[in-house]
Formats: sequence, structure tokens, C-alpha cells
Amino acid sequence: MKGMDILGASKSGTGKTAAYVLPLLNKLQKVVKKDKKVVRALIIVPTIELADQVSRTIVSFSKYMNIQTVKIQGGSKKSDQIHKLKEGADIVVATPGRLQDFIKDKKINLEFINTVILDEADTMLELGFIAEIKSILKSCSQPKQMMLFSATISQNIKKLAKEFLRDPAIVEVSNRRDIVDFIKHRAYKVDRKQKAALTAQLIQELGAEQVLLFTNSKESANKIYEYLKSQDIWTSIIHGDINRGGRARALTLLKSGKTQVLVATDIAARGIDIKELPLVINYDFPESTDDFTHRVGRTGRANNKGAVITLLTIRDYNAFTTIEKHLKLNVKRAIHPDFELTDKQPRQSQPKKKSLIERKGGWDFHKKRMEKRSQSKDPHKKRKPAGRRK
Repeated sequence: MKGMDILGASKSGTGKTAAYVLPLLNKLQKVVKKDKKVVRALIIVPTIELADQVSRTIVSFSKYMNIQTVKIQGGSKKSDQIHKLKEGADIVVATPGRLQDFIKDKKINLEFINTVILDEADTMLELGFIAEIKSILKSCSQPKQMMLFSATISQNIKKLAKEFLRDPAIVEVSNRRDIVDFIKHRAYKVDRKQKAALTAQLIQELGAEQVLLFTNSKESANKIYEYLKSQDIWTSIIHGDINRGGRARALTLLKSGKTQVLVATDIAARGIDIKELPLVINYDFPESTDDFTHRVGRTGRANNKGAVITLLTIRDYNAFTTIEKHLKLNVKRAIHPDFELTDKQPRQSQPKKKSLIERKGGWDFHKKRMEKRSQSKDPHKKRKPAGRRK
């Protein structure tokens, strides 16, 4: 509200979008002109899904205000977006690639912008959008206020902030190690060949009406998608090779209850907001703690209860232990009775045998014993006179 630059961090589902949209609308309503619309605020997001979500939030909050919002994103006709820009826009929500195309083709005027917001900045860096972001920001004629939001503040985020933010206020509501009390974690050890069968059985046993299932690759997503369908489980899928319309339909099917499981890769699922999602399954183990945090953040949102199931093959054990330490989790690793392990398990480390000193009471006991021994050898200490021998 004071016009300061901001570096904000808070985990998924805590309301970052509302936190920046509400003050932005309050700011814009004082300066927008009904007859002469110019782009005054630019919100850059990494994915089409997040562009849709942020736009819906703005439109909902500005329902009774004379403020127009336009989306600029891939997967839609450029001509339609250009037409809406010409009709007049106060706020533009854009993905980096399409926005840079518009700037190069001189289809958008950024000279009146006074607010720039980078949302999910950590994801944009992961996707390799750093060059596009720098180019776009240089095209904005000295924005008066810039805000950068992220689920976590990494070293790369700090570098980006240092380059473009001016003496920012750092607002860190919570860090990635905070655990949402409403999320119940479970982990199942399973043979690699049995992962798909166990997943199908767990979905059927738990009876969750909505399940978001994560994989690490498009190939893995396609395989588990086909398997779940073969088990008569209604399933849809989203990943980078599926066009915007297909991804939107898949998400709509899950939200409307017409499909039970949505299979997704990490990048495709960024920005997905499913109200009261009951269950997330880590079918493939996430590649980093941040990926695990983003996945977990799809459930347990806005104080609703949620559950997360993580499947662990032998090569995932150590990585899961690391994530448990980072997030201060302690998740019991169960074995489903119908899926006994046959893969060779790593050797369990044997407890180290205690030394005699430790068994006798530790180093304190040893220290006292040595002190007594040294005192008995003290030459200044008076000795008792020796008795006569009989």
C-alpha cells in the first residue's frame, strides 16, 4: 500500500494471489479512466493454468469496479488477445513467452505501467524463463513498484530480486519447512514393478472422489494413465505435450467429479487450485524438496484437511529421509499386505556396540575414576603409616 518493492514468500494455498490483487485494485481504482484505458499493471506467471487462476481471481474481486483484465498466454489465438488489448485493459496477466512475442511485434504498450508482479518466480526460474523475464522488465519504462512472489526464497530468487527490486521489504510469512497441520502423510515401500498395481488398489480402497497423482515425466504419466484406465478408474491427464484445451478439459473433469484421478507432471500442475482436494499421490518420487512442497501444497489448502501418499522404491529411501529432515516430518514407511517386497532391500546399519567406558556410565564416570587414581599417586598426600608385620 505504501508503494514499496516487495519480495514475498509463502507456501502454496496461503493466499498470495489475494494478498497482492486486493491492494493492486485499491491502487488502480484511484487512477483508471473509463474512456482511456492503458495497461497500468503487469502480472507475469509461469503457466497457462496459473494465468487462468490469477485472472479469475482478479475478475471476481473487481466485479463491481471499472477495471479490465486481459490474459496474454500461449495456447490461445493471438488475434483474440490483440483485439481485447485494443478494446482497453488496465491489468495484463501474461506468460513470459507470449508476452515477449507481443513486445517484439509492438502489439502491447508498456510505457504507462506503474506495477509489475512476478508470481511463482521460483517456477519461472526452473522453467528457464530468466532471459525472457529480464527482457520484459527492461521493456517496462521504470515501474514505480515491483513485487516478486515465490513459495521459497532460493539463492537464484535473491539474485533476481537484487537485480530488479529497489530496497525491497521482505515478507516471509512461512518457509518451506513449515508443515500444514491439516495434511496427513503416509508412505508405502513397494517394488518398482508393483507401483502401478498398488496405486490402483490404494485409490479403490480409499475411495477418494478426487485424486491428483504426480509423475516426474510425460512418459511415466502416460503409462500410469493407461494402466489406471485399464483398471476401470476414471482418469484424465495433463502434461507439457497436451494442448491448453486438453489440459483445461482434464482439470474441469476432475473438479466436476466426472473423473476420479488427474495424472500430472510437476510443471503442468503448477497453479492448479482444486477446492478441498482430499488426496495427492506421489507416484514418482519428487526430484527436490521444493517439488515435494509444491505437490503437497495442492491439498490441505485454506484450512481444509488433506492426505498425501508417497510411494517409495529402494532407490527413494535416502532421498525421502532427506526431505523428512528438511520438512521436519516423521512418516512411517508401511508395506501393503498384498504387496510384499521382493526387491533386494538395503542393509540396515547395525547399532554400534558400547565401549566399556560407556557401559560403566560414560565419560563423566571415567573422568572421576581417573581423578581418584591421580589423587592416590599424589606425592604431597600424607600416607598412612605402614603397620608392623607379624
